Amino acid sequence: MRGGILRKKRIPLTARNTSSLVIDSLCDEAGEENIAVAAFYCDFLSQQDQTINNIVGAILKQLVGRGVIAKDIWEAFQKAKKEVGGRGPRLADLMGMLRTTIASLPRVFICIDALNECLPKCLPELLGSLRDIVREFPSTRIFLTGRPHVREDIQRYLTWAVVIPISPNTDDIRNYLEMRLDRDAEPEAMSNDLRVDIMRVILEKISDMCVGPFSIPPYQ
Repeated sequence: MRGGILRKKRIPLTARNTSSLVIDSLCDEAGEENIAVAAFYCDFLSQQDQTINNIVGAILKQLVGRGVIAKDIWEAFQKAKKEVGGRGPRLADLMGMLRTTIASLPRVFICIDALNECLPKCLPELLGSLRDIVREFPSTRIFLTGRPHVREDIQRYLTWAVVIPISPNTDDIRNYLEMRLDRDAEPEAMSNDLRVDIMRVILEKISDMCVGPFSIPPYQ
């Protein structure tokens, strides 16, 4: 989408930038095309809080916010609040509410960034839930990004996924690093040797930063 943006702004090509461009483009078109967009970023530092329930709940919250909250969804949350400790809805309840919400929307895009940062024990259940959603609602589109090692997991559950490998462009990364180093707020704290080492190490590690977006078309 809007591939010209990358060429014009010379943004280093990484999964985060790709995901941001996709999400921004979808959000720009959401009003005109009557598209509902939900996005979630998996963060390694917040892994313990990003359970399958919290991920599905965050997606549900964004989609529910598109319009009037269905009566059964409202009642389910009110019931959960009254239970001991204000227990949140179970995954089965959340998935039921997500189905109800998606069924009321003409077209839905679900984007999950950095899937490799998802807790390993949560990943199978999350992918299985996405598979069930796409099977039940063929107009729903899923966009995922993650490092290469999650590819096998994704294709195990979403066998019809379209994989688009991405590797950062060395020249773009070098130009970006030079720009950031030139703007260092404390230039006197960095020697030329340190600058050279930073450039060398990061450029050598580019191969470890290879990522792949996975576009999930309608289930067939």
